[in-house]
Amino acid sequence: MRPIVLQVEDLTIHFGGIQALEAVSFYVEENRIAGLIGPNGAGKTTVFNLLTGVYAPDRGDIYLDGRSLLGKKTYQRCQAGLARTFQNIRLFKDMTVEENVTAAMVAQYSYPLVSGLFRGKGYRRDEKDAAMRAEELLELTGLAGSGHLMARQLPYGQQRKLEIARALATRPQVLLLDEPAAGMNPAETSELKDMIRMIRDRLSISVLLIEHDMNVVMDLCEYIFVLDYGRIICRGQCQHVQNDPKVIEAYLGGEMNGVHA
Repeated sequence: MRPIVLQVEDLTIHFGGIQALEAVSFYVEENRIAGLIGPNGAGKTTVFNLLTGVYAPDRGDIYLDGRSLLGKKTYQRCQAGLARTFQNIRLFKDMTVEENVTAAMVAQYSYPLVSGLFRGKGYRRDEKDAAMRAEELLELTGLAGSGHLMARQLPYGQQRKLEIARALATRPQVLLLDEPAAGMNPAETSELKDMIRMIRDRLSISVLLIEHDMNVVMDLCEYIFVLDYGRIICRGQCQHVQNDPKVIEAYLGGEMNGVHA
């Protein structure tokens, strides 16, 4: 077993009288791709919102590299090494592709106010470094040569990739992907899988993804956690999960897209 980089313990939250999550515990190992799956309404995005500080849990804790994230704001969790994408694409549509990526780097550079106002040496150095890093991330995500385009000009599949590139610009230890293959055709999905593996290998980061396409999950993930009605009902490697009776029942044999259900 590799070192654990993200640890979730006993995560519980209620919305009014509705219990959304109950005692959810799981972990993500260093340099691994893990999946968080479950039927619609199981609580998957709620988990991501708790991880990133959108919600505060009623009970439980979240540890990133051994340090608790409780009480930290969303931007502080991002600075600590947790980045995410969204189920619905959220880009700065009227900024260029490169600007979308460099905007995520702002907190990583520090130069005196005067240098920024007058475009001094420190400002120019950081701007050059940010542009170089953006170019590298665009190449990694298959967007090389698109930096000058407005984000809204990109096809849907490339907008998905841009959102991932922007998340990577924050230098995360763990990348949270919320349905990255949603709306993609088979060719785009295949490219996405290759890209996620390359990101893990080249940048040495961990990935936790929510995904409804079970072919993507089973092909990519080295470990899977299954949520149903706000509880973890199964955990393990693909072979174990896809043959578990509780998982098959939760998906009613249909939503698993023909993967052994």
